[in-house]
Amino acid sequence: MDYTPPPLFKQGTSAVARLVLYVLISLVLLVVDARFNAMNVARQVAATVLMPVERLVLVPRDAIRAMLDYAQSSAALATENRELRQRAVLEAETAVRQAQLEAENQQLRKLLDLQQQSATPVTAAEILYEARDPYSQRIVIDRGSQQGLRPGYPVIDERGVVGQVTRVSPFQSEVTLLTDKDQAIPVQVVRNGLRSVAFGGARAGLLDLRFMAASADLQQGDLLVTSGLDGVYPAGLPVAKIVKIERKADTAFSRVYCEPVAGVRAHRQLLVLRYESGVRDLEAKDDGTAADTKGSRAGIKAAAQAKSDARGGEPKAGQRGGPRAEPRTPVERAAEKAEKAEKAADKESKR
Repeated sequence: MDYTPPPLFKQGTSAVARLVLYVLISLVLLVVDARFNAMNVARQVAATVLMPVERLVLVPRDAIRAMLDYAQSSAALATENRELRQRAVLEAETAVRQAQLEAENQQLRKLLDLQQQSATPVTAAEILYEARDPYSQRIVIDRGSQQGLRPGYPVIDERGVVGQVTRVSPFQSEVTLLTDKDQAIPVQVVRNGLRSVAFGGARAGLLDLRFMAASADLQQGDLLVTSGLDGVYPAGLPVAKIVKIERKADTAFSRVYCEPVAGVRAHRQLLVLRYESGVRDLEAKDDGTAADTKGSRAGIKAAAQAKSDARGGEPKAGQRGGPRAEPRTPVERAAEKAEKAEKAADKESKR
């Protein structure tokens, strides 16, 4: 009988011996490779053969890493984009504010130069808001009667006439713009001295020269300045430029449209001219003279009445049986004339 164990249970070299053998082989190969580079060819062949396997094994790792990188980069880009947008908005606001400040600074410099060059006293003012009436073109400024303003004073900027003070309160005033429908200003063409009156409200933002002869020497681009004939605006202030002339064959008049040269709605700082013309002084003098004349008439009448009362019950001149009337004094005659003049004035006013 064969008592040899089956092949499965056959025992060969022990595990320790095999370990020692493999360690020795490894050491030998390391020494040989380090000394003589004998394993380079084998290493290159192994790397070439195993490269597809390595790439296949690394595919899941690379995919997971790419997904993580994409998520992180998307979040970072979104945050950076949001920050950049906010920064862009802030920079845009800063740039706009800087541009506004530069424009305002330039305007203030021009107003300051104009104020120094002007022979008429001026008051600097700032626009508070526009008037609430939608059918009129008026603004409210932050200067009033406490600063010496009066109705009728012209309002200008560094380029020309803006409007006229029409209502004054202690600390603010209302200014009617040139383009308002109720505004009119006497003007003169610089090129040839032709005089006319510019009215507002013809078209939005434009002035209108009405009833100009069709043969009038006017050209597009002519500059209009104040003529000073109304006693409100000093002469020589720029008002507008002619932008359109309509001449029709069936009428003897032409229609002239002008554009204001001043920044009617473009600036916040203005100058108010405290202009007092000779016409105003003459009107004030006439008013005072009329008041003095009226007071003199009242005084004469009162004196005559007092003298009549002092004579008491003496009969009037021309009554029968009474004493002869005394000659009238100059005071009485003046009082009689004053009464007749007042009666005639009352009749004329009633008519």
